[in-house]
Amino acid sequence: MGLFSRKKVDEFVAPANGKLIHLDKVSDPVFSQKLMGDGFAVAPSDGTIVAPIGGVIGTVFPTKHALMITSKHGLEIMLHLGIDTVELKGKPFEMFIKEGETVKTGQKLATMDLEQIKAAKKDSSIMTIITNSDAVKEMGTFEEKDVLAGDQALDVTIN
Repeated sequence: MGLFSRKKVDEFVAPANGKLIHLDKVSDPVFSQKLMGDGFAVAPSDGTIVAPIGGVIGTVFPTKHALMITSKHGLEIMLHLGIDTVELKGKPFEMFIKEGETVKTGQKLATMDLEQIKAAKKDSSIMTIITNSDAVKEMGTFEEKDVLAGDQALDVTIN
């Protein structure tokens, strides 16, 4: 039983098929400057959204453009579907979960209509943000690459 046996790591997966990108590349400064927290983004190639991590669903925003998940180690994760998509009042989104529900990593959470988002001239990037950064001991690193929903994206060590 060494020191490493007590290490708490949350493993994140890609929430959609597409390209895994660093947060500093997204078009919204609130996310790119990590003002809400650190994490990663996916430029989606289709509209199926899965849980980037297992946990309990917290707030599901009425406009369905974002939701919160609390991981087993207490990380608070915001999954934000698109940039400025709150203005679309929920139209391009369908949720398959509800507040208080426990979800598994990779479980289908929602769909987003990429054509509607594109037609509204919005960015469809999906951000996975850890909003309680004080709980993070160490953010992992990743290379930007094409991913499938459920592919390993990032490991985060928790305090």
